[in-house]
Amino acid sequence: MAGNGFSHTPKKVEKISSKYRKIKTYLPVPESIPLLEKMYSLESRSMHGQYPIIWDKAIDFQVFDKWGNKWIDFTSTIFVTNAGHGNRRIVNGLKNVLNKPLLHTYTYANEERINYLEYLITNTPKNFQKAFMLSAGTETTEVAMKLMRLNAQKINKRKPGIICFDGSYHGRTLGAQMMSGNLGAKNWIGYEDPNIHHIPFPFPWELGNKSPLSFLEESFHDLEKKKEIDLSEDIGGILMETFQGWGAIFYPKEFVQEISTFAKKHNILLAFDEMQAGFGRTGKLFGYMHYDVDPDILCCGKGSSSSLPLSIVLGSSDIMDLPDIGSMSSTHSANPLCCISGHENLKSLIDDGLIENCVKMGKIFKKELRKVKENFPNYIKYDFCEGLVAALIFVDKENNPLSSLCDDICEKAFQKGLLVVHTGRESIKLAPPLTINEDALLEGIDVLKECIQDSIKERF
Repeated sequence: MAGNGFSHTPKKVEKISSKYRKIKTYLPVPESIPLLEKMYSLESRSMHGQYPIIWDKAIDFQVFDKWGNKWIDFTSTIFVTNAGHGNRRIVNGLKNVLNKPLLHTYTYANEERINYLEYLITNTPKNFQKAFMLSAGTETTEVAMKLMRLNAQKINKRKPGIICFDGSYHGRTLGAQMMSGNLGAKNWIGYEDPNIHHIPFPFPWELGNKSPLSFLEESFHDLEKKKEIDLSEDIGGILMETFQGWGAIFYPKEFVQEISTFAKKHNILLAFDEMQAGFGRTGKLFGYMHYDVDPDILCCGKGSSSSLPLSIVLGSSDIMDLPDIGSMSSTHSANPLCCISGHENLKSLIDDGLIENCVKMGKIFKKELRKVKENFPNYIKYDFCEGLVAALIFVDKENNPLSSLCDDICEKAFQKGLLVVHTGRESIKLAPPLTINEDALLEGIDVLKECIQDSIKERF
């Protein structure tokens, strides 16, 4: 949640008992406050500001505490649990490995790793021939940077330049933050990489009457002029989020296709950051597939395992083999527990019909959220939805962001048994697990609508 987080003063709230929600205590639970305060006292405050819930268990699309409350989860723990909380395939796979026992092998071979790699490569597009497994999404975008620059050196580019987009987010490490487009988040660095460049994201309100192609052409021209570079000689890679993260806003299709054509023409590698979009979230295995392009590099995390820390870089053999042996690895890369969780996660998405369910539920999701927007035309300016990721953008009549209203909505949702996310300045972001059924989905949307209405009444 953006801003200062949630109230930690226990409050008497409406008791709720439905099929998918239960609220039976004060919220936050009074007994939880000393435990939360202990955690806050021992941990960096950068980790805090989230819902004051001490999770006890999570199953499918529901979250439970030990005091008898349960919530519908419209966050998927920020796009991780695509295959549902506590997915039985994943749990059973982990039990089998634990019972060996086998916990860690550094980068030494194990069967779980070999079997997963074979299944992964077999079930992803043919242009991805090799994978590199890591632990965090940030690591994958750093790897993408390295691969793009190694390739630029190999083909004798004048400069190893990388183009990214304003407003993008690619992680928290130095390189990832330099490639990210949020200027405020990287002021601490103190300098800029002169070979990392940013161009505007084609937001609907930025496009205006311009066509996506003319917008891109103008952006490229401005970049060349401002940085005094030649894109054909000084750019080795383009990194783009599959959709703009805080608002779940996809690029116009023709915009991405033109970028792909441009990249191929000038021997520029095209990489997609699929952290939020990957592994079924948008109704396709990977979100970039909506654009009908073939990227060179794919960066995946979050939903890669629906559980344990696992991130993946995918690419062709030529690209993935650019680094020398031992020059690109990680202590916990491809450990057997993460590999089995990734393997069973992908099996669940493919064999258990979760991607198909995402498409089916996504149509309902989009239709019902459009109704929510139409109910509050003076407060919700945009609604974006693809599969089971969506965002509602809250602004006033003067287009000022209504961030504090979003805070209120999140707090009320929490009190009524629904978990949603406030990201950016003015957006409520929604991403239920792909296992969710229609009744639970509709119940969650009804709760959200009620929370919006109540928050507006109290504020305005």
